Amino acid sequence: MTKPTLLILAAGMGSRYGGLKQIDPVGPNGETIIDYSIYDALRAGFGKLVFVIRHDFDQAFKEAVGARFEKRVPVEYVYQELNKLPPGFSVPAGRAKPWGTTHAILQAENVIREPFAAINADDFYGQQAYQVLARHLTSGTPDYAMVGFILRNTLSEHGTVARGVSRVDGNDYLTSIVEMLKIEPDGKGARNTEADGKITKLTGDEAVSMNFWGFTPAVFGQLRTQFTEFLKKSGREEKSECYIPATVGELVTAGQAKVKVLRTNDSWFGVTYREDRPRVVESIRKLIAHGDYPEKLWQMPIAA
Repeated sequence: MTKPTLLILAAGMGSRYGGLKQIDPVGPNGETIIDYSIYDALRAGFGKLVFVIRHDFDQAFKEAVGARFEKRVPVEYVYQELNKLPPGFSVPAGRAKPWGTTHAILQAENVIREPFAAINADDFYGQQAYQVLARHLTSGTPDYAMVGFILRNTLSEHGTVARGVSRVDGNDYLTSIVEMLKIEPDGKGARNTEADGKITKLTGDEAVSMNFWGFTPAVFGQLRTQFTEFLKKSGREEKSECYIPATVGELVTAGQAKVKVLRTNDSWFGVTYREDRPRVVESIRKLIAHGDYPEKLWQMPIAA
């Protein structure tokens, strides 16, 4: 049985956080969130790592993160850069923002030949999430998958967050997903404020994407087509991004993909803002005290 690959999206600029949060330690012995993600993935049965990074922090990332795993598991690096565009397109003057997570995943097209998971580098998803997705990816199904989290459990007290707000049918398949970019707590629920000031009220119980996806290699051709369409529409803008939740939502609506929504009882936490970091550190400390992780993460054997 072919082991699935873990694709880690680590090329983000970290503008809201104010630094290279992908290599910021949060564990008691200098572990990063990426360390915990990979630890969970390896014990769930993943067999290869692919990092999406940028050339400008290539050496620092490899020394701080990649070198830790290269003797444990096959590791590859691919690069997300603004000028990596399909023929006929160019970077508009003044653009500095990356092209988004759809573009990031596309960078791995030439190095992934097996079912794979795609995750954010700065999100802690919990070990159960990797286990349920690994079972899906090794089941032989052509269906894609999304690990769904409850919106209220994914908000930040320190600013707005972007989430893929989802609708799911009675068989746990995704029927639609809307990328909302400025969600914040609002009483017992939440609200999203659009660029034009329109406010959408949310209950807080909605299933949301935290960019924990399961795909087969067939997705790359679909993403290439969707990204090209995005560039035709928005490729001259300075800040528009092609987000993977919106891209997957378009594939589902068009009947070109089926996406199983997998449930997890684990808590999600992440570091969108620097002020989020103390909560992450404390949450990991509690998980270690509970016995979910060893205190010295990489000095212990990984039990699958």
